[in-house]
Amino acid sequence: MKKYKKFGGHLEEEDIRDSSRKLTQKIDEIQKKHEQLLEETNTQGFNNDYVRTELERLKRETREIKKEIARLKKPPLIVGTIKESLPNGQAVIESSTGPDFIVNVADYLPKDLIRSDTRVALNKQTLSIVKTLPPSADPNVMGAEIVSKPEITYNDIGGLDDQILEVKETIEEPLLYPEKFKKVGIEPPKGVLLVGPPGTGKTMIAKAAANRTNATFIKFVGSELVQKYIGEGARMVRELFDMARDKAPTIIFIDELDSVATKRLEGATSGDREVQRTMMQLLSELDGFDSIGDIKVMGATNRPELLDKALLRPGRFDRIIKIPLPNKDARRKIFEIHMTKMSMDGDINLDDLAKKTENASGADIKAICTEAGMFSIRDDRDRTNYDDFLKAIDKVLSDSPERKIKKQVMFA
Repeated sequence: MKKYKKFGGHLEEEDIRDSSRKLTQKIDEIQKKHEQLLEETNTQGFNNDYVRTELERLKRETREIKKEIARLKKPPLIVGTIKESLPNGQAVIESSTGPDFIVNVADYLPKDLIRSDTRVALNKQTLSIVKTLPPSADPNVMGAEIVSKPEITYNDIGGLDDQILEVKETIEEPLLYPEKFKKVGIEPPKGVLLVGPPGTGKTMIAKAAANRTNATFIKFVGSELVQKYIGEGARMVRELFDMARDKAPTIIFIDELDSVATKRLEGATSGDREVQRTMMQLLSELDGFDSIGDIKVMGATNRPELLDKALLRPGRFDRIIKIPLPNKDARRKIFEIHMTKMSMDGDINLDDLAKKTENASGADIKAICTEAGMFSIRDDRDRTNYDDFLKAIDKVLSDSPERKIKKQVMFA
């Protein structure tokens, strides 16, 4: 066996190998430990970055919540209206609490916004003007606008060719071809009043006019303008025309006009006087100092004898168009319009149907066509025949004594 001399001692070769192996293992363990610590350090660094990012997010949310809490804790603002603008950054305002005040205007508000009839927000303690507000909008007025374009056309209206021509001349041509009136040197008519029995097509004509011109269509029933409190109806009329000016070109259609424009009587009650105030505001809007521009007004009533004379004079409703009950030719045309989409069993004698529906309105004829289709459905048929129309005429017309149509005359 070989022996090695080192520092005066002797080591065997196996002892040297064991020592070397132990040192190698120790180095491996240290290296693994180092790698493990390095991995833990990287993981810890990633966690630290995530924690810092999350901390920043929570800080931002905290700031936003504090801002919202501070905003909610602010005292409420008072709504007022400017009556007069004064020099030196002051104004006279009418507050919602009642009396008038002379208040200061915030320096950051543009001076051109501080004018009469402007709605403003006032500080609760000092009543200083701190913000300007948009004009108030009545939801009833805003809801009167018909957003979707009416699908009714003049082709859907039968027997009223002369009346449709007058409506076109009064409503359509001033909106579509204003240069024609400038060349002639006349001012276009402002509106028309459609007068006739119920169901003769007054509302359909208004819808067809809106369809042709692509104008904003605002529909109001006269009774909606009659309000409980004094001045509310007049305010709605004023806001109605203000909205029409903003959305011009506009067609305003007031149905059942007699409910808000009745004759003025001396022995009127408080309710009648409020209706008269609303009507006088309507008169002022139609023919006042301010021009209504590209706004055309259409009214409809079946009781023209109740209307006030001031409303009927030229300059307000320039044309009064009478919509009569359809004659025989008109009734035949209306039957033809409504039967276009119906499935028929054989030829239908339209002249005979028109003869048997004397004094019937266009709405009556539409109801007759609907009832005839219902009779065919009742018998489990997909086509309507002549007998169905006869039964429908009997059902729709003979049961109404107001129409003055006798059963024995129709079926003679």
